[in-house]
Parts: sequence; C-alpha cells; structure tokens
Amino acid sequence: MPAMTTERRRLRVAGVVQGVGFRPFVHRLATLHGLSGFALNDTGGVLVEVEGPADRLDAFAFALASDPPALAEVASIATEWRPVRGDRTFEIRPSAAGAGLAPIPPDIATCDACLRELFDPGDRRYRYPFLSCSGCGPRFTIVTGAPYDRVRTTMASFPMCGDCRREYENPADRRFHAEPIACPACGPRLTTPLEDAVAVLRDGGIVAVKGLGGYHLACDAADEAAVARLRRRKHRDAKPFAVMTSSPHSFAILDPTDEAMLASPARPIVLVRRRAGIGLAASVAPGTSWLGLMLPYTPLHHLLLADTGLPLVMTSGNRTDEPIAIDDHDAEGRLGAIADLVLGHDRRIERRCEDSVVRTGVPVRRSRGFTPGALRLPIPAPRPLVATGAQTKSTFCVARGADAFLSGHLGDLDHEEAYRAFAADLALTLDMLGLAPEAVACDQHPDYRATRWAKAQGLELHEVQHHHAHAAACLAEHHETEQSLAVVLDGTGYGGDGTLWGGEVLRCDLVACERIAYLEPVPLPGGEAAVREPWRVAAWHLEQAGLPVPWEQWAVVRESLKVNAPRSSGAGRLFDAVAAILGVRERVTYEGQAAIELEHLAADVRAAPLPCRVDAGVVHGGDLVVAAAADLANGRDRAAIAAAFHEGVAAAFARACAETGSPRTVALSGGCLQNLRLLDSLTYRLEALGLRVLRHRRVPPTDGGVSFGQAAIAAARMSACA
Repeated sequence: MPAMTTERRRLRVAGVVQGVGFRPFVHRLATLHGLSGFALNDTGGVLVEVEGPADRLDAFAFALASDPPALAEVASIATEWRPVRGDRTFEIRPSAAGAGLAPIPPDIATCDACLRELFDPGDRRYRYPFLSCSGCGPRFTIVTGAPYDRVRTTMASFPMCGDCRREYENPADRRFHAEPIACPACGPRLTTPLEDAVAVLRDGGIVAVKGLGGYHLACDAADEAAVARLRRRKHRDAKPFAVMTSSPHSFAILDPTDEAMLASPARPIVLVRRRAGIGLAASVAPGTSWLGLMLPYTPLHHLLLADTGLPLVMTSGNRTDEPIAIDDHDAEGRLGAIADLVLGHDRRIERRCEDSVVRTGVPVRRSRGFTPGALRLPIPAPRPLVATGAQTKSTFCVARGADAFLSGHLGDLDHEEAYRAFAADLALTLDMLGLAPEAVACDQHPDYRATRWAKAQGLELHEVQHHHAHAAACLAEHHETEQSLAVVLDGTGYGGDGTLWGGEVLRCDLVACERIAYLEPVPLPGGEAAVREPWRVAAWHLEQAGLPVPWEQWAVVRESLKVNAPRSSGAGRLFDAVAAILGVRERVTYEGQAAIELEHLAADVRAAPLPCRVDAGVVHGGDLVVAAAADLANGRDRAAIAAAFHEGVAAAFARACAETGSPRTVALSGGCLQNLRLLDSLTYRLEALGLRVLRHRRVPPTDGGVSFGQAAIAAARMSACA
C-alpha cells in the first residue's frame, strides 16, 4: 500500500468569520480529520494552515466552505500550498493585529444552550445577566478594534477567572474562544439589584434598562396608567410602542414569516396584526391594527420577563427623535426625569445600535442584529467612499469594493445629539474597517446637515437627488444595473428642479435618472405647519374645487399662501389631505401618523379605485381628494372611501408607468410604500400590466435606506469614470 503524501495548505477565509465561533469550528474540523496546523484571526478574516494527507485536506476544505457555523458567512476561500513543517497538533493562535478589514458580526440573541444555564439552579451561571458563548451575545456593540478578539472589546477590562479561562482554552467547550465569556466571579455586574427593577415594574413604574446597543425605557404594557405616564414623560403622544414578550401568540396573529423573524438571531421588533381583546393597554399602539412585538434577546431581558411575569413596553431610551442613550452618565441625565429607576451595568457600550424593525420580512429600520452586516453593491466602488444619507431616519453607508456597510438608525439630524452620533459612529466604523474615504456621496438638499458635512470634507463629491437614491437603493439590493422605472412615493425630498418632490415616476439606472411622471404639485400653506396639520392641504384642495371648507381657521391660514407656501408633489401630503377630510387625523404628532391611521381605516375593505386623471405625465391627485369629499357628503362609509382612495393612488401610478412603454422593470421605494395596502395594490396592478416589479427586501424603503442608494450611485459613477 503506497504511503500517504503529506501536504500543507494555507487557506484565507474571508467574510463574516470573526465573532461567530469560526476558529473553534476550524479546530474541531481539523481534529476530526486528523490534521495539524493553526488558525488565527487576521485583518482579512481567518487564516488557516493545515497539514496532513491530501485526501483529508480536501475533505477539510470542502466542509469549511459547505458547513460553516450558522452565523458565519463565508465569502471566499483562497488556497495556497506551503512547505510541510511537521506540526503535531492543531492550535488557535493569537490574532494578527493591524488595520481592520474583516467584517465584525452583529449582536446575537441569547442561544438555547445559554438559556438553559440561565435558569438552571445547579449551573455556576444561574441567573447571571451577562452569560454568552461562541454562538451568542454581544459583538458589534462591544468591539473597539479589529481583528475581533477580547482585548479589542469592552470586555477587556474584565480579566477571566480560572474557570472561564479553562472553558475559553478548551477545544471541546462551547465557550472555546468565546470573546465575551464571563461569569458572576469575573464579569460585568448590574449597578442596581434586579429585584428592585422588578418591583418598580410590577408597581406600575418606569425603568431605564441598559441593553446591548443602548438603553430602553420599560413599563408594564398591560397597565394603561403606566403607559400613559411613559408617554407624558417621554413627550411621545401617540407613536406606537414596542412590546417585549415571551408569548407573542397571546397578542398577535403570526404567519410563518413573522415567527421566523421573531425567533431569528437578530431578534428585531416585528410589526404584526394584533389580536382583538388582548389585554394590552390601549395607548401602547393607538390608531393602528399593527403591534410591534419582540422576543427577549439578552439574559437580562429574559430575567426581567420571567420575574415580572409581564409583557413589557420596551422603547428607545431617549427623548423623541434624539439618539438612544448608551453612556451611563448620559442616561442618568437624559432619562432620569423619565424613569423611576435606572437598571444599568458596568460593561461599556462602544457603539449605539437601536432595535431593528421589520414588517412582512422587510426592514423598516435596519439596525441591531443586522448592522454591520455587509450588503453587496452591484457595481463595486473603485475607491473607498462614504454616503451620508438623509436628514431624518439618518443612516450612513461606507463602501469598500463591493461591500456596503449600512449604519444603524441614528435619528433626526436636526437634533444636535443625533448629529454628534452621526459623526462619532461614522468615525468608529471607518476605524473598524481601517478605511480613509476618498469620495463622499450626499443628498442634493443644501440644508441637510449630512450634506454640509460631506461638502466640508474636501473629497471627491457626488450629489445625489433624493428620490434617485431611493430608487437606487431598491435597484442595488436586487443587483439591477440596467435602466428601469421607479415609483418613489414619500413625504418630501429636494427635487432636481429645486422644488419639493415626493410622488414620482423615474426612468433611471445607477448613474442617472429622468423624471417622467409626477403628482401635480400643490402649495403647502404655512410650509412645515402643513405637514403637522394635514387639514391645511385638504382645505386648499376643497377651495380649489369650489367645495365648502369646514375649518374656520382657514380664513386666516389661507393668507400664508401669499408668503409661505412651497409647492410639493409629495404623496404623503395627499394621504394627509384625505385623512383630514375623513376625520381620521387633522393634526399629527409624529411623521406618517395620518397615513398610518388612514391605512388602518381602509383595512382589507374591497373597493374600486376613486377616479384620478393622468395627463402627459401629471397625476392629478386633487381628483382623489375631491372624490373622497364627494363620497363622504353622499353618506358613503368612511372605510370604503379610504380603501377606494388607496386603490385610486395605486391605479393612477400603475397607469403612469404603463404609459411610458419602457423599460419593463419597476422599482418601488419611498416611505409611503411602507403602507401594505398601497404596496400590494400597486404591485398587483403593475404585474397585471406585464411589468416586472422590484420591492425592498433587505434595505428600508424609507430615508433609512437613502445612504445605501447614494453609495450605489456614487460607486457606479466612479466606476464609469475610472
């Protein structure tokens, strides 16, 4: 029998392979195949050298690519042959430090094995709020540098005890090289007794809870007085709160997509259809049939739910529109007047990361659990670039080659705290990736703070029209590079002609766009006041049609038409006007409130579309407002009118697309297309016309996805000029 030939191979594994148990996986795999060598984290991912018979090396390499840990994403494996060294064992070596290039994984919800330990009285980590393993726990929010190792996390200040060290160094242990490893003897500790927080929650109080990516404000979700008190103190009049529960089926009707997303390692807030008579406080989510639910995702959350026995409101630890608090001192200052107790701990949060929000599998807010996972650009950026995003629902995007790293939700940059978070988090991300940007992309709006920041950098500048960025975000996530149509429906965005856009049909690709149809622009009486008070636009439409205006204050407000009435084609204002006429909402306290409540009113009522003219690319949205008013005057049911209005908007924009003739692909984007009644109707009508429809799947259709679209456009433009 011929002797087996020994070989040595070096494998460079790129992708999400740090912080997901990949090196322990490699160690077990090498041991299984009887191979020697080593593995270590380096700036590109994981470097592996293995030595042994060629057939075993082949089997090892196949398993490495085909059966990695569940949370890993292997992008590539490069192989080269090395001289045989005669190693006798396989080991995990200290990481090679340097400029960060390997993606850091998102934070991962507590796994089942750790949960069993958490509630096992015989386990040494029984009821320890910070237990984790190589398959779960904090990652992105504790990383201070790359490559990912304990010394470059906020766990570095907690030296391992002997027991934890033995687990950490034992290849057979589940915590082998688990960087956040800790126990009650050596790890982080709560700054307030857990039983005190439980007592406050049970007594109807409010507790500020330090989570993975920032603080939450928590209270009993079934206690109307507690929820109302939280609303008053937080200055959040009506915007729905999320609810954390271990029993989601008790409160909502879940389909398989909802169940899978709720239980996923990302553990986002999932917007689901609420059950009737579920026992939650009415003010948790007023004016909508949708309820934001999430499962507990840290040991501390599991303990709070188990000990209180309550569903808990779990909302961002901030004042409305400010960034979430992450610093303990900041939390005491900003949240002290809201919370009756602060439940903190001594593990520092390096990066803020709000909870993600998902509806029907599509991110409404892409943040914790997804960030900083890379999205792929269809046209790689030839040089590193930063895209600065929009003013509200702020995110930024850093592009390196084909990888686009979309930040978590930062808030409204009108607020100084949010702007500081934008600058600080961007600096941290660039440092983590070891990048110095050579180009910057921004919105065309000259007054956006992110735009001013971009222009101040002195780098190659790519200004991108707001709605082109929306369209490009959808096109890019589908890797569509050919010219397409795009229907972009949102509130307002700075238009290519200097006016306010928001209801457009574009013909575009990832380089250029052309506006080929749009909602007829209408004045906004009083400017921003018309956004806060939808009745103003409704009054203008009624007066233009010669119909009576029911609002007495119109006689005074109409004078603003002479001095402060910018014209806007925003679809959001059209929804606002109909909501006001139907008595749904005359004044709003948060963005999109009138449209959300109008969608709730329409529900699943079947209705033919209200009439709406489309002439020479102009969609006459005023027709829909007037028709809705006429139907209401004739005694038609309000829900039927709301449903017919939704169908009318969808039919009009489908017709506008059909009249262009080509292209035959249509991307759908913009904040208004979070409205499922509108989105589904528009999709159905476009597909019935033989058009191919692209909808968002991984990037929010809101302004939270604009930076990704900007990055895709800038990368394409840079590549075209290279």
